[in-house]
Order: sequence, then C-alpha cells, then structure tokens
Amino acid sequence: MRDQPDCAAQSIGCCPTRKQSCFSPDAAVSAEDTGLVRGVSLVYGVYLLLPIVLLLIGSVGQSWTNSLLPSGFTGQWYVDLWQDSSFRRAFVNSLLVAGATCVIDLLLAVPLAYSLYHGARRRGSLAARIVSVMPVAVPTITLGFGYMIVFNTDLMPWLGSMPLLIAAHVIHTLPYLTHTLLADLRHLQPEKLEQAAATLGASGWQQFAGVVLPNLRHSMVSGLVMVAAISVGEFNLSNLLVSFQNRTYPVVLLQAFYGATGFACAATVILLVLACASALISSRVVRHA
Repeated sequence: MRDQPDCAAQSIGCCPTRKQSCFSPDAAVSAEDTGLVRGVSLVYGVYLLLPIVLLLIGSVGQSWTNSLLPSGFTGQWYVDLWQDSSFRRAFVNSLLVAGATCVIDLLLAVPLAYSLYHGARRRGSLAARIVSVMPVAVPTITLGFGYMIVFNTDLMPWLGSMPLLIAAHVIHTLPYLTHTLLADLRHLQPEKLEQAAATLGASGWQQFAGVVLPNLRHSMVSGLVMVAAISVGEFNLSNLLVSFQNRTYPVVLLQAFYGATGFACAATVILLVLACASALISSRVVRHA
C-alpha cells in the first residue's frame, strides 16, 4: 500500500504531491480584499486628517499667504480669539444648544425607539424605515426655510429665539439617536429578558427601566456623541433661525474667514475642540447616570 501524504492541506480538500502544490483561491481573494481595504482606509485617513493638521499648523503660524505652509510661529491668534466677545458668547451658546439638544433627544429617542421596535414586530417596519432615512431625506436648509415662514408670524413670532433654535436642532438630530437605539434593540432582542423579568413579577416600567435601559447604555453614549457633534457643527439651521445675540459658533466662525488666515484657522480649531468637548460631556453624563 502506498503511503498517503500527510499534510495540513487535507483539511481544505487539497493534498500536495511532488508535482502539485496546495493553493487556495479564497486565500488570494482575501489577501486582495485586505489590500484594497487598507488602501482605501489610508486614502480616507489622509483626506480626513490632512485638513485638520493644516488647520492646527496654520493656527500657530504668523503669516500664511500663497504657500504650502505658514511662516513664523505665534499664539497671538488664540489670544485675539479669546479677546473677541462675540466668539466667547457664541461658544457658550453652542454649548447650551448642544447640551439641551442631547438632553431632549435622550428623553424622546429612548421611548420612541422602544415603541418603534415593538411596533415594527407587530405591524411591519415601515415606521422604523421612515425614521432611519429622515436625516438624509430632509435637508436642513429645507427645514430652516420652513421654520422661517411658520415662526415669523404674528401668531408665532419666535424666529430668532433660543427655544426655537434648540427645537430645530432636536428635530434634525433626533432620528440619528433613534436609529442608533433602534439598531441596538434589533441586535439585543430583549423580548426573552423582558419575559423572564415578567415571570418574576416585574411590571412593564420595571422591565423597561431595569432590563432595557441598562443594555442600551453603549448605544446611548455613541448616539449622543453623534448628536453633540452634529449640533455643534450645524450651520444651515442656525444661520437661518438665530438672532444676532443668540448666534452659535459656526455662524460667527463665518466672519473669521474674511480676516487673517491664522485667525480663521484658530477659530476653526476651537470649533473642533468644542465638538469634542460636547461629545465627551454628553457621553460622561450617560455613563454616570
């Protein structure tokens, strides 16, 4: 009896001999896919990070005109930015709007996502699909012009007020948080946990507060980070609805680009810091709640 070749390739249905080598087409395809993903990720990362790096460099550059990089080094642009009362006021306004938006979104999105999840199981997922496409289907400039018409009347003269601006941000960002929670609920499928809690005598509210909410904490954090970033950086709605005294940071930031380049870069860096700070604060509030 001839000796059978002993090789690890038997596990994939291939055993090499002297004239045959083991080769898996799937392995080659997987390697090509990995290389493609790495290439796309590299291009995406460069395209995303390069403007941020240039802004950071420009914010401490003394002069930047018709050159790849600025010349000199200075921190005066940040001093000028701090001394400008309009930017300080806009910074505080953006924090207030983003914080209020996160709180209201959280109070509305959790029960809304929970209701949509159970409603979709009974009557189909049309409502859930509508909620998930709303941020893409309705441009913010469309909402802004609509609010200008509705709330600039004798019956509702609220155009330019802070409550209207917060409400507009809530309408714009609520679907993002709701969709995040809804996706997490579909993944968790908490029906069995709720049934187990019900057999132990838990009421409907106890099932929701003691079973569902703790399992949604991670999605609430990630969703609120996204809501805070969107709210802080929102320009179209804020520019159309805000008054001069209640201007948010992106609206005031527009005027910086009519001045020195270094000042504009420093103001944009502060906007990035503001978005990160809002996201961090909202996530920590949820984690310690």
